[in-house]
Amino acid sequence: MSQTDTKTRILDAAEHLFASDGFHSTSLRAITSQAQANLAAVNYHFGSKGALLQAVFERRLLPLNQIRRELLEQALSNARQQNTAPRTVDLLRAFIEPTLAFRQSEPGARDFITLVGRALVEPDPTVRDCFTALVTPLFQQLMAALRLALPQIPPGILQTRLQFTLGAMGHTMCMIGRPPLQFPDAPQPPSSAELVELLIRFVSSGLEAPC
Repeated sequence: MSQTDTKTRILDAAEHLFASDGFHSTSLRAITSQAQANLAAVNYHFGSKGALLQAVFERRLLPLNQIRRELLEQALSNARQQNTAPRTVDLLRAFIEPTLAFRQSEPGARDFITLVGRALVEPDPTVRDCFTALVTPLFQQLMAALRLALPQIPPGILQTRLQFTLGAMGHTMCMIGRPPLQFPDAPQPPSSAELVELLIRFVSSGLEAPC
């Protein structure tokens, strides 16, 4: 069996167990058992449990960040060509659409979303710090673009509203198909495309609201 297969199995197992049991509660022995590998393979490919966590995040986030960055840059470029400020909805679409599409990209993506959810709510900062280090540059790029789109909103307020936006997006990612609140005679849930449009319209209204 190739080293690539072994490395992928270790990443898949770590992602699943970190998501289901937590980083600190998951032993390397549990990961290697699920991956059908040995501890020497973990040391060879990653070197440590912390480096394995970093690799789990990089495997998913680096490609996704690249897509979102390119779409943001395209939205900004289109606005410059038209000699106008970028539109809030275009910037949000560049960020939100590929993020929601990621959930459906492959089975392991759902474990990764659960892992990110853990990172944001657990008191220990280990996983959160690993996640935020990889996404902060992209969030800064989005914030800078939104300041061009919404120069009338004070930066502090805009930053807080962006935090609300990220919260709404994260909740949507985690709750697709299993909303925590159920209502009698509820209509059919929206399709993925409809959900994107609903979320963009919702958060763009909040970002653009007068102070």
